[in-house]
Amino acid sequence: MASHVNSFSDEPVTPASRLFLQPELDAIIHCVIGVKHPIDIDAIKVLISNGPMIKHPRFCSLMVRDQNGVEYWKKTQIDIDKHVIIIDKDNPEFTVNDYLADLSVSTPLSIEKPLWEIHLLLAHKCAVLRLHHSMGDGISLISLLLASCRRADDAEALPKMLSRGKTQRGYDWSGVFWWLWGLVTMVSFSLVFMVDFVVRTLWVRDRETAISGGAGVELWPRKVATARFWLEDMKAVKKAVPDATINDVLFGVISFGLSRYLERRSPNALKEGHRLTGVSMVNLREQPGLQDLNDLMRNKSSTQWGNKIGIFLLPVYYHKSDDDPLEYVKRSKAVNDRKKQSLEAHFSYIIGNFVMSWLGAKYACLLNYRLLCNTTFTISNVVGPQEEITIAGNPVTQLMATSSSLPHALTMHMVSYAGRADMQILVAKDMIPDPEFLAKCFENALLKMKQAAAVTTKI
Repeated sequence: MASHVNSFSDEPVTPASRLFLQPELDAIIHCVIGVKHPIDIDAIKVLISNGPMIKHPRFCSLMVRDQNGVEYWKKTQIDIDKHVIIIDKDNPEFTVNDYLADLSVSTPLSIEKPLWEIHLLLAHKCAVLRLHHSMGDGISLISLLLASCRRADDAEALPKMLSRGKTQRGYDWSGVFWWLWGLVTMVSFSLVFMVDFVVRTLWVRDRETAISGGAGVELWPRKVATARFWLEDMKAVKKAVPDATINDVLFGVISFGLSRYLERRSPNALKEGHRLTGVSMVNLREQPGLQDLNDLMRNKSSTQWGNKIGIFLLPVYYHKSDDDPLEYVKRSKAVNDRKKQSLEAHFSYIIGNFVMSWLGAKYACLLNYRLLCNTTFTISNVVGPQEEITIAGNPVTQLMATSSSLPHALTMHMVSYAGRADMQILVAKDMIPDPEFLAKCFENALLKMKQAAAVTTKI
């Protein structure tokens, strides 16, 4: 849609959001909400009509372009029936993951209406919320979704939003010393990782493996599989490695699982320590975790709505041995500790905004596309509510997320909910024809880590 925008109330699309609107990326988030009882279509429409989603400016605005091609959000009237899509397929061979795979390739959202839809898969008792990434990042969008839900144990209470407080250090001499040492390490690691980020974007490419993607792969047919983890298992592994985090465990599982998968796909083809580079999405808000919706929507809030995400490159390495599965977590922790002491994610965000603002969307998209072509996979992790919730009075049984396809042949998105974490594995099926086996490799990796952690704890 092309339109000349001259209304003072129209809001320009931010540089980060403009990037996701480019045809080469056209990023769409697919959020799956599974429920216990059959879906009440009328109840869902009432919830949307009266809930916070429809009141949010992004969800009742068209994306339009002025005569210079600059994108704006323009308020419009919402016709709920155009956004709620009823899918009533009663085919035993048709699965939710099949449906997501079909949506992920060449299924854009129409710009004739606000960039969101809800597909109700009646036979599977689940809804697929399709949201264009230009409307906001994963934290913004899942916070908005949860604002429409209620806790299962209290029908009037909103789900708890997770956040992490700040820690403070005293100003004694030892504190000053460690502050100075932290500054030195921050500068050092930042320089190293920034150089790696730049050269990976411009010309250095991962050596080809059985799971490598590349230019044009975003148009290839897809398959989706789900790897399911219990958070208690991940926490047990975390306790066995001093100062480890759930993300350290997750990245260790990725490294371990990919090693076992590649060992089967191409035995003896890879050398020990072969690097596979992942693109990891990082929440740059001041308070990590899910955000209070009112806080996100305040104009002057440091955590305000939008795309506030950076990127850091996650190197994982192929290893033939699995004698000590916890070594994968220890190696991942070492990498993550250095990444967290650097400004790599902030650097990627600032550089992206600079290129978009000064050189335009074409060059910003080109650089992001090259980065994806030169790396091997995408990984993201969003922490969802830890208590059970309901939507329109219907208990939610699962939360999952995936996205539209990228030049990567392998994309992984994990969302945790009520003690479980489901990771959606989106693959180019002509390159990775057996994503179910890959999912099993990840699940087995965590199981072996848990067994090793139990032995370590006893010792």
